[in-house]
This record gives sequence, structure tokens and C-alpha cells, in this order.
Amino acid sequence: MSDSSSKDLLPAKASQLSSDALAALRAYDTGSGRAALCPLDDAVRDALPDPSARAKIEASLLAVLQQKPTPAAVEYICSKLALVGSDACVSALAALLGDPINSTPARNALEKLPGESASTALVKSLVKLNRAEKAGAIRSLGARADAASVGALTEILKDPDREIAAAAAGALGAIGSAKSAKALKQCLAKGAEVLRPFVADAMLACAERLLATGHRPDAKSLYESLAKSDQLPHVREAASRGLEGCASARSQIPGT
Repeated sequence: MSDSSSKDLLPAKASQLSSDALAALRAYDTGSGRAALCPLDDAVRDALPDPSARAKIEASLLAVLQQKPTPAAVEYICSKLALVGSDACVSALAALLGDPINSTPARNALEKLPGESASTALVKSLVKLNRAEKAGAIRSLGARADAASVGALTEILKDPDREIAAAAAGALGAIGSAKSAKALKQCLAKGAEVLRPFVADAMLACAERLLATGHRPDAKSLYESLAKSDQLPHVREAASRGLEGCASARSQIPGT
């Protein structure tokens, strides 16, 4: 995208400054002065309430991203796409997920984007990513509380790599749905022994989320599974407190 086409990023009186900022972004690297990017910061902030303005900024940022800028510039672009991005930037961000240098900023941006496309891209990436990048993508699905990914994450619980399986357990706990609760309970009962502490912690997180969202019976079932004597002391203690919370929640329901 030419500098002239980026002038719409800001009001007319500041359009030249915006062109200069995009040029600075293309050359941005570790140690570069940050001041030249301030107009882009301002443009993103001012565009947030305006879908049309967000789309123009997104297109300009993607044009720079396609020119394969420095990792520092990629990190900056991804941080701004997290704010103004849409489905239009998902494929470009997904293409970076396998890049050890740029994977984290791209994943962080996808994590923040609205809509199903970002979640779908993260799920599809799981079969292609190496260990560290795969674990990161799994954690991002948890952060998105993406209920549609529970099936894929449940399968990953069987992964022989403890880090990957533990990341899947954590993501299921963060999602906190009845379906993820079922997967975690089954893994606690039948999964690898080395994974049990991670699954137990994930179940506590899942139960807390279920209770907070009004799914008391599902939360109680998880806490009861974790209150047994074969669990670690901190898990039993947390489960006991959770059961007290379930009882308190029930007492607050009229007619119970």
C-alpha cells in the first residue's frame, strides 16, 4: 500500500504525519525511536468507535506486515491488530503461528480478536505447530474461552508430551463448560498419572467458572471428585471450599 493511500488513517490536517508514521513502522527495529509511531497509536485509539476507520487502519497495518518487517515491527503491528483487527487479518496472523520469532505476538493478537475465525485458525494450527508454539496456541484457546474447541482439546489430553497435555487441561479448565468438565473428569480417572496434578488444578478452575456462571450442579460434581482422599492436600482443601460455595449458592435460590 502506498503512503498516499494511508492518508485516510487520520484527519486531513494530520494525514502527512500518518504517512510518515507508516514509513517509520516499515523501518522500525529494536532500538528505534518510538516517537515516530505515536501518530499510529493515536489513530488506533481514535478509530476504536468507528468500524470504517478501524478497517482502514487494519488494511494499512496488514500491508506493512506483508512486506516482512522486523520482529519489532511485527510485534507492534500485532498489538494494534489486537485492537482494530477483524476476520480480514486472521489468515495473515495465522501464517505467523509457526514462526518461533513472531508466533507469540501473532497468537496474542488472535487471542483478542472477536468472532469464530480466530478460534478456528488456532485450532487448525495445532496439527502443524512445534511444541512451544502448539502449547501457546492451546493456551490462547483457553483464554478465548472457546467452547467449540473442547473436542480438539479433549483429544490433546491424550498427547504423550506432558507439556502439551497439561496445556490442554488448563485450556479446558479456563473454558469452564459442562463439556470441558466431563472431559477433565474422565482424564482424572483414566489419564496418565503424571498429568493428574495439572488436571486437578484445571478442574478447580473449571468448577469455579461453572459456579460463577450459575451451573452449580456441574461445579459440585467436580468439587466432589476432587475432595477425595487420593488428591493432594491443596486440591482437597480448595474442593472443600468449593463445596461450601455450592451449598451457599443453593441456599440463596428461593425455594431450596
